[in-house]
Amino acid sequence: MAKRIRGVMFEENLKNSMGLEFYNLSHRFGYQSPNWPYFEDVKIERIHYMAKSGVLSQRITTSMHNTTHIDAPAHVIQGTPFIDEVPLPHFFGSGIVVSIPKDKWEPITGDDLEKACGKIVRPRDVVIVNTGWHKFYEDSEDYFCRAPGFVPSAGEWFVKKKVKVVGHDTQANDHPLATAIGPQRNGPLHPHLAEEYKEWSGGRDWKDDFPEWEPVHRILFKNGIMGIENVGGDIDKVTGKRVTFAYFPWNWDRGDGCIVRLVAILDPDGKYKIERGRKF
Repeated sequence: MAKRIRGVMFEENLKNSMGLEFYNLSHRFGYQSPNWPYFEDVKIERIHYMAKSGVLSQRITTSMHNTTHIDAPAHVIQGTPFIDEVPLPHFFGSGIVVSIPKDKWEPITGDDLEKACGKIVRPRDVVIVNTGWHKFYEDSEDYFCRAPGFVPSAGEWFVKKKVKVVGHDTQANDHPLATAIGPQRNGPLHPHLAEEYKEWSGGRDWKDDFPEWEPVHRILFKNGIMGIENVGGDIDKVTGKRVTFAYFPWNWDRGDGCIVRLVAILDPDGKYKIERGRKF
């Protein structure tokens, strides 16, 4: 591989001179990035490249529900805002990253959230939940089909606490068996999991335990709370901390969601100031 060309000015421009610390909480996007079980695979084509054209241009075909992304309310609730209709302040703000370790298929409940952060969460916070499941992020049944997940009491807790945005290191805003992976809507996508669930649960039927389709999605979106799915990256480094988050989507007309670069920002010295907009 040819050595990349970097001069003094190039290196100088890449330095962070603001005194802020930035943490990437996003998984990588690209060729063969892990995908939800019934979505078309990501396609990336080099339509121009150096040997051919002296320039690199690429064409991408993808669902926006790949890698770390934010859902628009219109993704699930008809008549609610598309991604371009959500006000920009909704994609920036302070909040917390909370540790709630969970294993296969375990529910994340309102009681779990209350114990983990009920006394520290603030109205309009961004709340990111670290279950440890980001460590299993790959093209696998385990990540997409056997993850823990939010149940309705969690959605109701977020509404009660007036949270602005919810993020988590699992595959969906709902338990996977409350989606088409299980007995819901166009599912089951993985019917063999029915017997596995019955054995895991001590004989219960998944249709009884998950009678509603994506109930947490609907609780959140009806109340103006958006959800960031597949959080990862350096999430462990900021778990247990209050931080500032940025996660801006494309200005996509009638978009149902968008891949985002979720970033946690710390200001250790407390000296950085956002410009006041004075005329110069």
